[in-house]
Amino acid sequence: MPITMNEWKHVFKLDPAKEISDEHLEMICESGTDAVIVGGTDNVTMDGVLDLLVRIRRYSIPCILEISAMEAITPGFDYYFIPMVMNSTEKKWMMDIQHRAIKQYKEWMNWDQILMEGYCILNEDAKAFTHTNSYMPDDEDVTAYAYMAERVFHLPVFYMEYSGKYGDPKLVEQVKRQLNNTLLFYGGGIENDSQAREMNEHADVIVVGNSIYTGIEEAIKTVHAVKDY
Repeated sequence: MPITMNEWKHVFKLDPAKEISDEHLEMICESGTDAVIVGGTDNVTMDGVLDLLVRIRRYSIPCILEISAMEAITPGFDYYFIPMVMNSTEKKWMMDIQHRAIKQYKEWMNWDQILMEGYCILNEDAKAFTHTNSYMPDDEDVTAYAYMAERVFHLPVFYMEYSGKYGDPKLVEQVKRQLNNTLLFYGGGIENDSQAREMNEHADVIVVGNSIYTGIEEAIKTVHAVKDY
């Protein structure tokens, strides 16, 4: 299946450490969203990943594993996204873990299915922020990271990750101005259709995650808010 992310506007992100009913999963997969990402920070296990994969595979929707734990890597996904946390204070999260994964798995890696993401984590209270020993960048730092993601590393995706907190649309707009070829993904705090439309003004793709578990009906509305815009 060829990657067609240039046509995407909306994806849902499911956490393999969280429970979701078959009814709600069907609502997600039949919503008209462009893809489903499986990924999380805490307690990501092979069993949790496989459970979601098998259940999502009942539907004809692109399914992506965002890799946060090497022990949970499993075949069967359409694509694999590998984050490079650009505002981490440790090279480990930008290069070392990726290096270790390539040493271990390079014979089995299909680079038609693998994309690197330039990640910038922008919520100090997020588990991912603490887990990756990130620092809180100012606006100039963030736009410079976006510029680096495209011009230095030639990454296909720059991901502004607010992880449960609604971000700054003006900063998203500034970041978008830095990017010509790299796609801008925005994730964090989108709980309703008006927030989805606001972030859709600037981001190429919005990622909706937490509201799946706190308000499924509102989460579904975010699809139509951006796809019918």
